Amino acid sequence: MQGEKTDFDVRQHNRRAWDVAVERGSQWTIPVSAADIAAARQGEWSIVLTPTKPVPRTWFPSFRDAEILCLASAGGQQGPILAAAGEHEGASVIVFDNSPAQLARDRAVADNEELALITVDGDMRDLSVFPNNTFDLVFHPVSNLFIPDVRPVWCETYRVLKPGGVLLSGFINPIHYLFDQQAADSGILTVRHKLPYSDLVSISQEERNAYIEAEEAVEFGHTLTDQIGGQLDAGFVVVGFYEDKWPGTMLAEYADSYIATRAVALKS
Repeated sequence: MQGEKTDFDVRQHNRRAWDVAVERGSQWTIPVSAADIAAARQGEWSIVLTPTKPVPRTWFPSFRDAEILCLASAGGQQGPILAAAGEHEGASVIVFDNSPAQLARDRAVADNEELALITVDGDMRDLSVFPNNTFDLVFHPVSNLFIPDVRPVWCETYRVLKPGGVLLSGFINPIHYLFDQQAADSGILTVRHKLPYSDLVSISQEERNAYIEAEEAVEFGHTLTDQIGGQLDAGFVVVGFYEDKWPGTMLAEYADSYIATRAVALKS
């Protein structure tokens, strides 16, 4: 992102922030239960890309011998459910994430439930540990707000997907970042920021320091040109789309600010 501060290590800071989120009990770090895994093994399951809406089952490809990558999706939630749901069809799941504490959640569920699930520590923008044409499905829930440039994610997911492979992704509509957050928390929507947004350049040093000192993740509001256009430019064809909201937030009373897409990697 133009104007980004280069002396701040976003990956390392957000790595620590999500480890702290596990310690604080964030809702996205609470592993699924043994009952959830048992139900998934019986075909009764759902998972989300965005805050509330379950992903349509028709969006998923066949799990028959499927290689599945849960990208920036640790926390003991989606990965274990997909591993359990695809178990009888020979599916295998890799959970790839930047947070060791989040990955530990997935490993704990996998160990307890004897699931075919592997965890890998890494940066979602760099999937070089995987060869070309490896996966049938990449499941990528809302998470790319934690990196300053989203386009490498689309290029890398396209590369590691097999021809005809499916990318299911969730991300934030940039309108979310137009407004002053403190005012919104008080029930007032006040337009403050230009887009694209960055916690490193769009707010004051005092506000930024408060986020950093509180060990909160820094965020980036990417344009739809980079979110959807970036998928298209990488070679994907977008064939599914829906919107969602975060209940209880001020903006949710007026507009959905989360997006999910289904994209297919068309390769010759």
